[in-house]
Amino acid sequence: MMVNVSNAHLMEGDSMKHPLALAVVLLASLFPRTGLAASPTGKQGIKKKSFGTLPDGTPVDLYTVTNSQGIEIRATNYGGIVVSLRVPDKKGNLDDIALGFDDLKGYLANTPYFGAIIGRYGNRIANGKFTLDGKEYSLAKNNGPNSIHGGLNGFNKVVWHAEQFQTSAGVGLILTYTSKDGEEGYPGNLKTKVTYTLTDKNEWIIDYEAVTDKATPVNLTEHTYFNLAGEGTSDVLRHEMQLKASRFTPVDQKLIPTGELRAVKGTPLDFTQSTAIGARIDSDYEQLRLGHGYDHNFVVDAAAKNSDPVLAARVKDPTSGRVLEVYTTQPGIQFYTGNFLDGTITGKKGHVYKQHYGFCLETQHFPDSPNHPEFPTTILKPGQTYQSRTIYKMSVE
Repeated sequence: MMVNVSNAHLMEGDSMKHPLALAVVLLASLFPRTGLAASPTGKQGIKKKSFGTLPDGTPVDLYTVTNSQGIEIRATNYGGIVVSLRVPDKKGNLDDIALGFDDLKGYLANTPYFGAIIGRYGNRIANGKFTLDGKEYSLAKNNGPNSIHGGLNGFNKVVWHAEQFQTSAGVGLILTYTSKDGEEGYPGNLKTKVTYTLTDKNEWIIDYEAVTDKATPVNLTEHTYFNLAGEGTSDVLRHEMQLKASRFTPVDQKLIPTGELRAVKGTPLDFTQSTAIGARIDSDYEQLRLGHGYDHNFVVDAAAKNSDPVLAARVKDPTSGRVLEVYTTQPGIQFYTGNFLDGTITGKKGHVYKQHYGFCLETQHFPDSPNHPEFPTTILKPGQTYQSRTIYKMSVE
């Protein structure tokens, strides 16, 4: 869990005297073997505007972050929610590939964590309980008998302090929040910083950092629902995915890990070779029945040994040509196929979100780790710094 985070560096084009030649070299360096068809805007930057107010009058802001290739992320300081992610297809057409809502009101309802920062603990903790240093802690049970995604008022429902930045590494937003001792049942005052950076290499980099004054479980992640064909247009079952994971953590009837690390080989959860998401989703396999589709933690094969994230997943939409690669320093990644989207949620532009209309790739430590000492630890202690990095890299083929 303790990973040193290095800074991203941008490639610089070779200098040439002829302006046209220089432009060609720069374009080639920005789009290495991706065929990305967006027209460069040259206008990297960030803009801020009001996104409304909470019922108690607290103002909420919306930040629009753009790189020089025209890729745009809109994020709000309410829950760190990524409201939209506009990315070109193989013809250069920009579409929003993130599920969500047009305004703050939609996010204040009981939504399925669209685009939000998740904490203190991403994923489930069995029976809303864990024991640490001989003391039992009780958490809110907001997922049947379990606690999920930080409880009733997790990091997705708080207003973060936001600070804009623009450097040679990219442009983005620094979000900070202090979770007080006892909040949602967790021990310790946890100071958390999450940095969103959009680079000119078409990477959305998320850096997580936290410190505490008492030992506490920490498992931070981001919960964007992606649809590379464009949000609200179709299901994602034709998307082709490869997971660099030869094992997963099977779950029981309460969707809690059994403790086993099971090989994916010979199961419908084998994505070690690129496979359509929907190819086996309806297979008569116990784990798919329990999750109502894919909702499982996969063990990243090449777990990061240093500060450099490793490739964990690659998804391609064959129609638009959009490709999403996920790099992470985390040992696990939760693959979720929007199984509980049932057509009752109306999102952006009046789009109705039906089952499997989005997928999530949540980089993380394993679910219920505080109750599984055999799993990589999620316990952060005073004097330590929690650090992790995830990169969502966008391109086309």
